[in-house]
Amino acid sequence: MSKVLIHPAYLPSIVQMIAVSQAVEIVLEVEDNYQKQTYRNRTYIAHNNGELLLNIPVKHVKNGSRLKMKDVQIENNFPWPSHHWKSIQTAYRTSPFFEYYEDELEPLFKTPVSSLLDFNLQIFELLCDLIGVTAEVSITERYEPKTAHKDLRSLIEVKKRKEFNLDPYTQVLEEHHGFLPNLSVIDLLFNEGPNTLNYLEQQKIW
Repeated sequence: MSKVLIHPAYLPSIVQMIAVSQAVEIVLEVEDNYQKQTYRNRTYIAHNNGELLLNIPVKHVKNGSRLKMKDVQIENNFPWPSHHWKSIQTAYRTSPFFEYYEDELEPLFKTPVSSLLDFNLQIFELLCDLIGVTAEVSITERYEPKTAHKDLRSLIEVKKRKEFNLDPYTQVLEEHHGFLPNLSVIDLLFNEGPNTLNYLEQQKIW
C-alpha cells in the first residue's frame, strides 16, 4: 500500500499495524470527532481466561455536545495506568520478549498524561520505533469524509470488528484458550520480538 489513512489508537491492533508496516506513507486522522466504544481508548490483550479489555477512562462534557478527538481529556481520578500495566505484566511476564521491551513501555504508564490524542500519538511513535516501521508519518489538517488515500479509519470501530485471516503465531497463554487473533500489537511484540515486523509485512489481508 502506498498511502493509508488511520486513526491513532491505544496500543493499536495487529491488523492496524499490518497496514502501517505495509504502507509507504501513513496519515493519522487527528481532526475527527470523538466517538465512544472505539479503539481510541481501548485495546485487547491475552489473559488466562481469554481476551482482556483495557479501557482508558475519559472526561465527557456535561452538556452532551460532541468533542473533537484532540480535545478529549483522560480521567485520572482513577488509577488506570497502574491497573493496565499490572495486567500487561501478569499476561506477558513469561513471554519470550517481555523483558526485552519492558523498560521501553513501562514509562507510558508511569508518566502522567492528560490528552488522549497526545498519548496515542506517543504510543504510535514508540511502537513504530520498537517494531522498525520506517514509513513517513503525517497528520491531517482538516477532517474529510472522503479521501484519495486507502481509508482504514473504520479499523478504529469496535462494533465493526472484522475477522481477518491472520497467520497464527505462538502465544504464551495459548494453552489456556487457544489462539487469539488481532489483539493489541504488544501481544505479537512480546511473543515474536524482532520477528514482529517480518510477520506484519507477510500478512495478506487487504
